[in-house]
Amino acid sequence: MSTETIEHRTSKIENLQHRHLLGLADWSAGEIRLVLQTARRFRDVLDRSIPQVPTLQGTTVATLFFEPSTRTKLSFNLAASRLSASTISFSKSGSSVSKGESLKDTAQNIEAMKTDLVVLRHPSPGAPHFLTRHIGAAIISAGDGGHEHPTQALLDLLTIADRFDTFDGLKVSIIGDVAHSRVARSNVFGLQALGAEVTLCGPPTMLPLRPGGLSHDDLPGSVRTTSRLGEALDGCDVAMALRIQLERQDDPLFPSLREYHARFGLTRAHLAAHPELLIMHPGPVNRGVELESEVVDHERAVILDQVTNGVALRMAVLYLLSGAEDEG
Repeated sequence: MSTETIEHRTSKIENLQHRHLLGLADWSAGEIRLVLQTARRFRDVLDRSIPQVPTLQGTTVATLFFEPSTRTKLSFNLAASRLSASTISFSKSGSSVSKGESLKDTAQNIEAMKTDLVVLRHPSPGAPHFLTRHIGAAIISAGDGGHEHPTQALLDLLTIADRFDTFDGLKVSIIGDVAHSRVARSNVFGLQALGAEVTLCGPPTMLPLRPGGLSHDDLPGSVRTTSRLGEALDGCDVAMALRIQLERQDDPLFPSLREYHARFGLTRAHLAAHPELLIMHPGPVNRGVELESEVVDHERAVILDQVTNGVALRMAVLYLLSGAEDEG
């Protein structure tokens, strides 16, 4: 695997064509490459002895999280801090939402505090789109129901781009609870836009077959699906395992976690059989379910790199959507 980046293929566009980041379904390859290129510049900032720039000084970022989150919320808050932005942090627990306040009213009250960017995680698909019709701030989706999670996909793309010369013809398999996964949906759109070949793999009950989650109607025609892990790993460059989302399943979709791991868990044997395979996971990992514990800790697992890249990537998104001129 090459350590060179694909920066030379970055589009010549100077600005994003979108005011908000609601998903990647309608983002062009040029826009995605611009975000990745900008994230690399901010990653250099994070390597400095003082990893902070005054780029968004005077800008206020509100993080509204109506679902529990650790990595994403901390990553956005740290990204805003590294850009010298002021932050307003909101969680559903203990807020006025528990007293009956609507999403619209909550957002409008926060905007009245002169907020410039709103980062929203919400259990309802389409909630970020709803906010764009009611407040003037730029909206960034941090995950909405089973719809999309665009910044997770973008940081995944950045992690892949660090290790391969090009996305053209790159074979990426997304394995696990695809039907319920907003991460899978955003990654499919982003990977396809950049030229990668995508395979979705999991139990038939977890593949995109029905409304309410990822459906075949959502997918580009060239995306392949299979319930055979061996087929998904044949010739694969990157295997992205997904967390089993029991909280989004009305009924059990497989007999047991042990059987799931036996059929779809990635193990040391898979690493031995595919010596160039890169392992990814959006976290949190259920050790012994999606990934064998030794695989989580293997040198070809880049899970912690994904976390590190998340801060730089979210700095890039905040910067680009804020309209700031220079990162300082």
